[in-house]
Amino acid sequence: MNLDGLTHSVIDFVRDHREYAPIIVGLLTFGESLAFVSLLLPATSIIIGIGFMIAAAEIPFWEAWLGAAVGATLSNWISFTIGRHYKTAAYGVWPLSRNQHLIARGERFFQRFGPWAVFLGRFFGPTRAVIPLISGIFLMPPVLFQAANLASAFVWAFVLLAPGAGLARYVFW
Repeated sequence: MNLDGLTHSVIDFVRDHREYAPIIVGLLTFGESLAFVSLLLPATSIIIGIGFMIAAAEIPFWEAWLGAAVGATLSNWISFTIGRHYKTAAYGVWPLSRNQHLIARGERFFQRFGPWAVFLGRFFGPTRAVIPLISGIFLMPPVLFQAANLASAFVWAFVLLAPGAGLARYVFW
């Protein structure tokens, strides 16, 4: 089978199972944004590729976008809650315990940007894993955290999915 045949087989498979697309994208963004797990699951490039696949399989963009945003929002909320509950003891959990430089960098980033760190941190790989946790440890007000969390999740999900979805139109149509 050549690359063209493989591509069409994958697209046909995605098209046949399109009802699972928002859930799958949501699970990937959940893992990509959750403290601890994010350091083990670098799914950003996969999510970008999914943008291409959803367009090629004719899945409505808004469904995948909503799934991605919900997954990212929930994972940051959980990370924030872990930080509020366990405080700095959370720093001792693997794999974060083996990446102390990320903790120091995340704390400096949070102290420099305050509430904006939650929004901006979503767009920088390693900080995405620790900023919500640090926000909880530093007792950021939950309403302020959730406002930044929701806004950044929708923008981040769009930025990851839209380029592939837009380019797919030129390749397949």
